[in-house]
Amino acid sequence: MNYAPSAAALKRPNSVMVGTIVWLGSEVMFFAGLFAIYFTLRSTSPVLWESSTEILNVPFATVNTLILVSSSFTCQFGVFAAERMQSRATGWKPTQWGMVEWFFLTYALGAIFVGGQVWEYATLVSEGVTFSSSAYGSAFYLTTGFHGLHVTGGLIAFLFVIGRAFAVKTFAHKEATTAIVVSYYWHFVDVVWIGLFLVIYVLK
Repeated sequence: MNYAPSAAALKRPNSVMVGTIVWLGSEVMFFAGLFAIYFTLRSTSPVLWESSTEILNVPFATVNTLILVSSSFTCQFGVFAAERMQSRATGWKPTQWGMVEWFFLTYALGAIFVGGQVWEYATLVSEGVTFSSSAYGSAFYLTTGFHGLHVTGGLIAFLFVIGRAFAVKTFAHKEATTAIVVSYYWHFVDVVWIGLFLVIYVLK
């Protein structure tokens, strides 16, 4: 007797992608805790916040934010290339780039963002704003610092994906899946930074 295809023939969610999404859910809770700490300290020290936020270089932070946000677009172009199984460029035009070229550009933009954050830290420290100087310093470095560590982790992940593309003989579904889950993480840290930027630099 012949039977129609059963549920076993249905496509099941990729376990790596599902696991990544679940893990990012825990990261949402982590950053929610950091936001809660920031708002709590700000509510207890409004005068301190008013005076401390005046020294923030908002134009510089805005440019740095735009650099990070633009990296999400380059990252996604890399994902599109990975989905069509194109790991390398077929020409010099961006429309002919593969995943490797787009991810290299994303890495460069992310590295520039981290470098800008380090420069901002050095400037604030020179002006007396340190982690232990006040509640504002603790809140600022705690929230932005953990985010910076997450961005650095993303940069390492990009190097891993790029290196893997060079290591394998044939770029296949497994490598494409790795690129996609790394993009999930990168988009996540970008969205978190937008929230931090609005809270720290815009709302102050």
